[in-house]
Order: sequence, then structure tokens, then C-alpha cells
Amino acid sequence: QVQLVESGGGLVQAGGSLRLSCAVSGGTFSSYAMGWFRQAPGKEREVVATISRRGGITYYGDSVKGPFTISRDNAKNTVYLKMNSPTPEDTAVYSCAAHSQFYSPSRPAGRYAYWGQGTQVTVSS
Repeated sequence: QVQLVESGGGLVQAGGSLRLSCAVSGGTFSSYAMGWFRQAPGKEREVVATISRRGGITYYGDSVKGPFTISRDNAKNTVYLKMNSPTPEDTAVYSCAAHSQFYSPSRPAGRYAYWGQGTQVTVSS
């Protein structure tokens, strides 16, 4: 019954900004730690950022080189990923994911229980 729906993807120029949103329904959002992952054609899925249940702890993957920011609004059942100054190397399908267990900042993708369908982000140069 838990559903995650991403939005906000699209085409953005390098040096611009973009904000992705992930709306969660069918569960108790505040009980979920959340993560953003991405996968580009021909590449493995990688972690972008994760955030604890209350938003007090965040983690960013080694692949994130720019000023990306993960945040959440538990009143809106939504987690966000703000992408500032992205580069073409950030082009990928971005997916959000959730799990209800103890927060581990670097928890691998395979250990997240719920996933959205993803949203395409294309960064042009």
C-alpha cells in the first residue's frame, strides 16, 4: 500500500538548479528514513543522499560533488532533493526510497523496502 511518487525532473542547464520531490502515501511517513538514488544508462545505481526520520541526520554519496541538499517535510509527507549547479554527469533517473528500520546513513539501495518509479533528470552543457 505504500506508494512513492517522484516529480520535478526535467531538462536543466549546467549551473542551474532543480528540486525533486517525492510524495509518500499509504504509510506513516515519519516512520521512514528516506533516500535518493540515481542510475544513468550503462552505470550502476548509486546513492545520492539519505535522511533520517526527523531530518536531523543527512548523508551524501561519494558521487555527489556539487551542493545538493536533501530535506523533508513530515507535515507534507514529502522528501526533497535540491540540485544546485548540476553538471551533465548528474544526468540520470532519480528515484526515492524508504525504509522503516534504524537509520544508517550509507544503507545500500537493496535494503530499502519501498521505491518510486523514478524521474528523469537531464543536465545540458
